Amino acid sequence: MRRHLFPLILILVSLFLLVAASTGDWLSRVPEKDRQRANPMAAEPDAPLAGSKLFQQHCASCHGHDAEGSGKHPSLRSDRIRKAQPGELQWLLTNGSLRRGMPSWSRLPLEQRWQIVTYLKTLK
Repeated sequence: MRRHLFPLILILVSLFLLVAASTGDWLSRVPEKDRQRANPMAAEPDAPLAGSKLFQQHCASCHGHDAEGSGKHPSLRSDRIRKAQPGELQWLLTNGSLRRGMPSWSRLPLEQRWQIVTYLKTLK
């Protein structure tokens, strides 16, 4: 009887490890130099509005027009995003997270990525 349980336990442990790995925390992959990077657009009065427009053009189709998320795409009004450093968010926009379905937006100019970050930081 025990011999038959070993393969089942092995399969369950493997599935657990696979799920744990696939939900990898993107924050832990951000290099320290990027994490500490300050948002050069933070003091620009027009940056949140510009970021909102860019968000609607590039992000809303997945994250919703109100940034509440939809389906498998997370809300960007979450504590995780609110507590993230601006440099971490800019890194995610630049590099994406393919495991989580987030594409790289490195083709957007750096200033526009920072404007999106500025907008995200205004969300409550």
